[in-house]
Amino acid sequence: MDAPVFIVFLFSSFLLFILPRAVKYNFTLLLISSSTVLTSIWCFEIFNTAEEVLNIRYSIAGLFDFPLLTIDRLSAFFIVVINITVFTGILFAKGYLEPYQNTKRQLSFTIHYFAYLWLYFSMLLVVMLRDGFAFLINWELMSLSSFLLVIFDAEDRSTLKTGINYLIQMHVGFAMLLIAFLITEKATGTMSFDALTQYFSGRPNILLFLLFFIGFGIKAGFIPMHTWLPEAHPAAPSHVSGVMSGVMIKMGIYGLLRVLLSVQSDLLWIGTIILAVSLISGILGVMTAIIQHDLKRLLAYHSIENIGIIGIGIGLGIIGKATGNNGLALLGLSGGLLHVLNHSLFKSLLFYGAGSVYRAAHTRTIDHLGGLIKKMPYTAVFFLIGSLAICGLPPFNGFISEYLIYLGMFKSLSGANLYQIITILFSIIGLTLIGGLAVFCFTKAFGMVFLGQHRSANAQNAVESGKGMLVPQVIIIVLILMIGLGSSLFVKPIFKLITEVFHLKGDIPVTLTSINSLQQISILGGMFILLIVAILIYRRIHLRTKVISYGPTWGCGYTAGSHKQQYTATSYADNFGYLANPVMGNRKVFRNIEANDIFPGKRKFLTHNFDVFKRYMIDNPITVMQELLKKIAIMQTGQIQHYILYAFVFMLIVFILTFFKAI
Repeated sequence: MDAPVFIVFLFSSFLLFILPRAVKYNFTLLLISSSTVLTSIWCFEIFNTAEEVLNIRYSIAGLFDFPLLTIDRLSAFFIVVINITVFTGILFAKGYLEPYQNTKRQLSFTIHYFAYLWLYFSMLLVVMLRDGFAFLINWELMSLSSFLLVIFDAEDRSTLKTGINYLIQMHVGFAMLLIAFLITEKATGTMSFDALTQYFSGRPNILLFLLFFIGFGIKAGFIPMHTWLPEAHPAAPSHVSGVMSGVMIKMGIYGLLRVLLSVQSDLLWIGTIILAVSLISGILGVMTAIIQHDLKRLLAYHSIENIGIIGIGIGLGIIGKATGNNGLALLGLSGGLLHVLNHSLFKSLLFYGAGSVYRAAHTRTIDHLGGLIKKMPYTAVFFLIGSLAICGLPPFNGFISEYLIYLGMFKSLSGANLYQIITILFSIIGLTLIGGLAVFCFTKAFGMVFLGQHRSANAQNAVESGKGMLVPQVIIIVLILMIGLGSSLFVKPIFKLITEVFHLKGDIPVTLTSINSLQQISILGGMFILLIVAILIYRRIHLRTKVISYGPTWGCGYTAGSHKQQYTATSYADNFGYLANPVMGNRKVFRNIEANDIFPGKRKFLTHNFDVFKRYMIDNPITVMQELLKKIAIMQTGQIQHYILYAFVFMLIVFILTFFKAI
């Protein structure tokens, strides 16, 4: 198959710099739509052929003919995820960016659309390239383009600082990947993913894997490599946050899976490391999300939580493969991979909902919102669906992928040894804790943002988003329900993908039983939805003959006099924050009322939370380095004779070391 059409799409993106402002968005949408169709055709071909690999070739007049891109079933799966999220993101962007039309220059929009296109193209190329050098170039393009998207509001100094912090951490990850590929090239003579099989065949696997794991883990957002993520997602425009959280961080998962395909030894240790890091990421991610006041920051920490869930599935799958437990390997890896798709859907939906709220109320602070279900009913319902899905509740898609992971663990207990039983039990407890805390967190998020009375004038004056911002959310909800209600149709091809890609040999008994149980779950889910629809129809018919009166919101047995008598984001999670304080960075600023303080003065109660990993691994070392540089800065006297003296002393030291053969 030839690739010139795709190359034309890549170079056509540069036309954005000469096209008039009025057509820039439509041109971007056209390129994304065309690329989506083309790459989807490639995915359809690989899924419907017996061939394991599809080579996209490039030829010139019959003189040159060589494979340019390589797609296997794993690549095709990630291409589908990329296409869905990037397409809905660009649809949402039109309405979201509309208020900026009068405040941003034409060049700002040009760079934004160009960076969005190249974030899309670079992600596609990352999953279609096997050569290490080409892969790293596109990995860097992905980081640079997302950096430009994050700093769209670069007039805000904090946003620019966040973008620079993000770029620095991406380069740390890039350095780890570069070192790992260079080690592979030195040992095998080839710098590519295909050379990893040769490298791993005769050497210890765990050390090189750890380099790849750190490099890809920074992009994915595993704790403690996550510190860029809660800063960058809130700073970026909401459609960018949806794409970054929905698919860009999954490129780290793709890279991790691509390396795991070649690993041949140390599988038990590798699986245990992935599982342990993922459990910590999932639990601490959702715990930190609960105490957040910023809606998008809350969602960002939930991305870390869901990366943890994906990692739990992958870790269990690798442990299953290491121990010969093909059932655990299949269900764990399948659940993790399906959660990649599921998370891309409900997380982008939630970020679009947060963007709609921000555009309507001009704030992301949860304590300044409230009552928006009256002002933005469609957004409220869509956000509620996303909340139920991310909590893993039926009949939505998040339940299906988590169910597969649970099923793999429970079905593996009977034939497991002591080590496996302990590992599985800790995993069950961890995943259960993650799910329960997620419900608690989104009860807070939805309740504080959409229920009760408004807490600010902006919330009171909010209006519903336009159709352009609602349509992409409807598309996502349809897909969420399709996976939730027709789960067997999606799980079967994923079972086939995992079986073929990870070479799980022989018949796996859990395959048939899992499909049968999923079909029953789909039927029950469909019946539940029909029951809800029937109740709503009956309610509508019944209320036609009734007089409906409206009054203020009811709360706690009486009508609240003002919004100050409602729960806030802080008070709702106060008890949890107190219990979790030993492992969370949560501080209160409040001057107590003493016993003899008969007429206490005005008091202020402030809470502040910080990421303990960011403080101790990033902020504190940077502070120490800054203090050291300030001390060294005393040498900058501004007098030329001092600078000549420094050069003379340096030359003298070199001469002495050379004389004594020290260098």
